[in-house]
Amino acid sequence: MKFKAVLFDLDGTLIDTLDDIGNAVNRVLLNKGFTKHAISTYRQFVGEGSKTLITRALPEEHRNENLINACLKEFVEDYSRNFDVKTRPYDGIPEMLDVLNVQGLKLAVLSNKLDSLTKKCVSTILSKWNFDVVLGQRDSVPLKPDPQGAFEVAEKLAIPPANFLYLGDTAVDIKTAVSAGMFPVGVLWGFRTLKELKENGARAIVDDPLKVIDILNRLKI
Repeated sequence: MKFKAVLFDLDGTLIDTLDDIGNAVNRVLLNKGFTKHAISTYRQFVGEGSKTLITRALPEEHRNENLINACLKEFVEDYSRNFDVKTRPYDGIPEMLDVLNVQGLKLAVLSNKLDSLTKKCVSTILSKWNFDVVLGQRDSVPLKPDPQGAFEVAEKLAIPPANFLYLGDTAVDIKTAVSAGMFPVGVLWGFRTLKELKENGARAIVDDPLKVIDILNRLKI
């Protein structure tokens, strides 16, 4: 298999955003008179878009559309101001990206985070590296695990999906990769478990970013 590109999830894969996301949602909850959650709880809340994040964070008996939308607006405003307080690339990610840039592979990001926030995170926190395509959640494209966003990345890069390695940390990512016909690799430093990644079809699982380089080299023909 000849890989020509790597498609990355963002949160939980390239950068550790849990504290900044959790703190922003907690501020919204407290402002509305609700109890905040432990930051670790947000590992199960994130991954399927900001609206789902807010819905899961709210008490079940208060999950009405008006309140969800009001909290979502407040969250986006807060998080836009505070997205980089604690967020950093995971250990080993800078070294991995350095190697990938040197090797000349095309790099792309596909996230269920709002498109504007996805681009803001990449251009600020990952500004040292060149990403050819960066896409987040847009109203015109279904959220992952629908493969439409992955197909859009492939089309923009003019590279067949089969020539992509897809790196992600949740079932949503692995399902996206499988549906798009990309090579799904799960990461253990992110938000979910080895069991979740295996059960959803990860063809390889790594516990260190530099092991992604090993997979690329091993499967190169």
